[in-house]
Amino acid sequence: MADSIPLAPAGFPAFESKIVAPAELLGHLARLSRPLVFTNGCFDIVHRGHVTLLAQARTLGAALVVALNSDASVKRLGKGDDRPVNTLSDRLAVIAALESVSMVTWFEEDTPLQRILDCRPEVLVKGGDWPVEKIVGNREVAGSGGRVVSLPFIHQTSTTTLLEKIRRL
Repeated sequence: MADSIPLAPAGFPAFESKIVAPAELLGHLARLSRPLVFTNGCFDIVHRGHVTLLAQARTLGAALVVALNSDASVKRLGKGDDRPVNTLSDRLAVIAALESVSMVTWFEEDTPLQRILDCRPEVLVKGGDWPVEKIVGNREVAGSGGRVVSLPFIHQTSTTTLLEKIRRL
C-alpha cells in the first residue's frame, strides 16, 4: 500500500511546495532549470553526511531532485525492523527544507529507476559507498549522454551508526 502523504494547507512553510507526488512529477519538472541533478536514498535520520552530499550534488547542476524510499521500500532494504525511524511524510519535509534541494519525491519500488526515467537527469549522484557501475540508473543516464558521479564521503557517519550509538546509551 502506498504511503499517504498529507498535503500542506495554505499558510504552511514554503518548502512544503517542493514535495511532489510521483504521479505529479512530470508536470512539475518543467519549472526546474537544467542541467538537472538527481539523487536518492532513505534519509531516515538526516545527518551532516547527508546534507554535505546534497549540497555537493546541487553544485553539479542548476537544480537537484531527491527521491526518497517509501516506508515500505526502506523496510525491504533490511536495515532493521525498527526502520525507518521517521515516516516518509517527515523525511520528505526535512529534505524539502534544505536549501540545496529543488524538489523532493518518493518511490515505492525497491529502486528509484522509474523516478530517474521520469526526471531524465543530466547528472546522477550517489555517495562514495556506491561505485558508479553499481548505481541504479547508471546505464540509462550515461546512455543518454549524462554523467554519473559517486561523491567521496567527507564526513564518515551513517544513520545505522547513529542508531547503534543511541541504543548503547
